[in-house]
Amino acid sequence: MSEQMEKLYQERLARYVTAMRNGKPDRIPIRPFVAEFTAKYAGYTCQEVTHDYRKAFEAVIRCARDFDWDAVVPNMVYVWTGLTTAIGLKYYAVPGIDLPADKPFQYLEPPEEQAFMRPDEYDLLIADPTGYLYNVWLPRVCPEVVRPGEPNTMRNNLSFVRGGMAMMQYFDAFGTQIERLRRECGTVPALAGILKAPFDILADKLRGYKGLCMDLYRQPAKVEKACEALAPHLLKVAILTSDPNKQLPVGLWMHRGCMPFLSPQQFERFYWPTLKWIIEELWKQGIQVLFYAEGEWNPNLKWIAQLPEKSIIYHVDRGDIFEVHRTVGEKFALSGGIPNDLLAFGTPDDVKAYCKKVIDGVARDGGYIMDASAIMQDDTKIENVRAMTEFTRQYGVY
Repeated sequence: MSEQMEKLYQERLARYVTAMRNGKPDRIPIRPFVAEFTAKYAGYTCQEVTHDYRKAFEAVIRCARDFDWDAVVPNMVYVWTGLTTAIGLKYYAVPGIDLPADKPFQYLEPPEEQAFMRPDEYDLLIADPTGYLYNVWLPRVCPEVVRPGEPNTMRNNLSFVRGGMAMMQYFDAFGTQIERLRRECGTVPALAGILKAPFDILADKLRGYKGLCMDLYRQPAKVEKACEALAPHLLKVAILTSDPNKQLPVGLWMHRGCMPFLSPQQFERFYWPTLKWIIEELWKQGIQVLFYAEGEWNPNLKWIAQLPEKSIIYHVDRGDIFEVHRTVGEKFALSGGIPNDLLAFGTPDDVKAYCKKVIDGVARDGGYIMDASAIMQDDTKIENVRAMTEFTRQYGVY
């Protein structure tokens, strides 16, 4: 690595960390969460970057180098067909197999009556979350895995061998990708580690949204107990996968806690207590969380304001970023807030005008990171991402 590239990396890291700690760096850092947009820019289809993670990695490198971003996720197209097909995973629709080649992968939620967790299985999950996932959930989401008590098969054994090999190959490759971003582009990895809210585990991967909605009324106490049982495991995963230097945040994409999925009262009772505990425990160890508030979260701001100062970076999607700034901007750094539909259908001048509005309204005292409201897929115009990037670099200087 050249001294010049390492110097650039360290400057960007300092800029990014300063902004995340709600401080004022030399200028606003640019950290776009780009998924299939990278494929579009690099000339690949959604199918290609999903089937071949090496192409997905290369697309990120090209974007980081050409756009000169401060930080980026090493690969936001996180579904790799080689891993999902190795274990026969049922809950992803993959481009080129289940979808057209130019469509991003999709999550498949089964019908309520075929939910991966049945309504009468809460006690099993609460008593032993790990045992439940291995013995009950896994055979349902991976058809080649046999259930306990059934005769073993060669395909069952091979599913674990192939799955383990695929996982090792894929995740080991991220180390090289991060090093390439640093050495070739001077670009900082945006995240380190992963976290999900306990309630989202129930809603996304176990009961499904419809089933969980029924459970909130039919067996609310068990929903609470299940979230409490899952929380220590999710905390441990977040700690083990976090940045050992405690500079980069753990990523938290939140799904089913916002309006209209949950009322504020339901959020307070079911969603918030265990997630708040996890974030507080992480912050006790100096680990920040990127609080990616997918959807409309402004009705829940009064609870989010309870979190310790600087413990999160609040990412704004559908919420009013100016209200978020007024309510929690003194405690937490903000990111996002540039509408995805504007980036997909607007003009570069429209994008620049909106970026100016956001920078003037929330970023003048620091503590802001430029990004779109949500992950950018292949409907995002290249010229609009370039406009967002170049305008921020010029106008966002302190």
